[in-house]
Amino acid sequence: MDAFWAFLTVLTDPQLFLLVGVGTFAGIYVGAIPGLSVSMAVSILISFTFSWDVNPAIALMIGIYMGGVYGGSRTAILLNIPGAPSAIATALDGYPMAQRGEAGEAIGVTCVMSFIGGGIGILVLALAAPWVSKFALAFQPRDYMLLAALGILLVGSLSTGSLVKGIFAGALGIALGAVGRDPLTFTQRFTFDLPQLDSGISFIAVMIGMFGVSEALLQLHDIDKTAVRQKLSRIVPSLGAVRKHMPLALQTSTIGVIIGALPGTGGDIAALMAYDHAKRVTKKPEVPFGKGAMEGLVAPESANNAAVGGAFIPMMTLGIPGDAVTAIMIGALYIHGLNPGPMLMIDQPHMFWFIVGALVVANVFMLIFGLTGVKVFTKIVQLPRPILIPGILLLSIVGAYAVNNSLTDVYWMIGFGVFGYFMRHYGYPLGPVILGVILSRLLDDNWRRAIISEREDMGRFFMGILSSPLSLTLFVAVILVFVSQTPAWARAKKRLLGETA
Repeated sequence: MDAFWAFLTVLTDPQLFLLVGVGTFAGIYVGAIPGLSVSMAVSILISFTFSWDVNPAIALMIGIYMGGVYGGSRTAILLNIPGAPSAIATALDGYPMAQRGEAGEAIGVTCVMSFIGGGIGILVLALAAPWVSKFALAFQPRDYMLLAALGILLVGSLSTGSLVKGIFAGALGIALGAVGRDPLTFTQRFTFDLPQLDSGISFIAVMIGMFGVSEALLQLHDIDKTAVRQKLSRIVPSLGAVRKHMPLALQTSTIGVIIGALPGTGGDIAALMAYDHAKRVTKKPEVPFGKGAMEGLVAPESANNAAVGGAFIPMMTLGIPGDAVTAIMIGALYIHGLNPGPMLMIDQPHMFWFIVGALVVANVFMLIFGLTGVKVFTKIVQLPRPILIPGILLLSIVGAYAVNNSLTDVYWMIGFGVFGYFMRHYGYPLGPVILGVILSRLLDDNWRRAIISEREDMGRFFMGILSSPLSLTLFVAVILVFVSQTPAWARAKKRLLGETA
């Protein structure tokens, strides 16, 4: 009974209810602005809520977290500028829909699917947190390395053209992610003795430049083109459409929960893996992926919000953060005299159920606020290009500068914007570059940890993979994903289907 009342605390306390609502509303618009990350907003909140009681402080942070994960999809759809890394996959099909005048429908679908994914993530957190946390703990460094390799091999699902171009783009991202001080040895890597490169290259600057600035440069080719009028007669998706995509949403939400529960991963990897899964299981989409397929919105948006509930699982049960935001929240709980982990679940279970209740309320607020203000937002893409293009550039500059308050990031953003323009002009995909930058550290660090743990013996390393069911499963998945993207596989599949027919 105490757990039940702790779950209802946010609903029965007007102040907490209001704080969750304000936080969710603010999170949606913070997430929509490139460069203003949710982790940045939550970390700033710690200093403001230091003197507050723990419940109001956590309620506000949870609202911003839940709203911010969804908010990144708005600029991804309208301007092809993901507000957060978890919205990169959303831009692949959301922006083509906006170019066809279907931005309202795209925003409505992403909001409803984010609500469904968030709800599934919260349900798993409430019912299966200890079991999922034990599964996450079973991951060894070699498993994280294989998971990162699997993610990078998904470049084939993000590139609509040549596999070679996709792999090149992913490898470029890995190289960019390796720039700076080595976190294990603190030696310089690819810095050319430039102090500005010691701290590495901000992936936010790379992302904003590659998507935002390159988009503005591409639109200069059609400066006199009339803006597409958006159809706003249907924003909320029909019940039939929701029912049609529900099986895919359930599958990708499961992916989101599992990936979110793995420490150091998060919604960006979950969204990309979910997008790849959608491409593989959707046999005959009404619109091809990359051209405005509805499934290309359903999968990443359900997965990245499901990853929110997943990220709380190791935080609450083991005291291990699932992503950057839950790492900050662990700090907030410590500041307020609480110790996240197994003892918190035993000594103060009401805090666990309070967080679950706050997540449920934040998820409902996200649905309400996400379906409002759409008409105002969609006016952005109807602006004349001589106004829209400078606006995109200004938003990109502000977003890049806001990350570290550094002009160096702005210069990087402009440079990668020009480079991204030429990549797009010659048919190279941009998504794998960002994915490579994000996964570079995860791949590099865990590769070396795995080798060190096996005393630098490659034989023992491979035997460890073969002897572990989890490692072997991931290893086989990596091989199959790579082989399935080769032209030889496509020819063999076509020949086999022809013979079967």
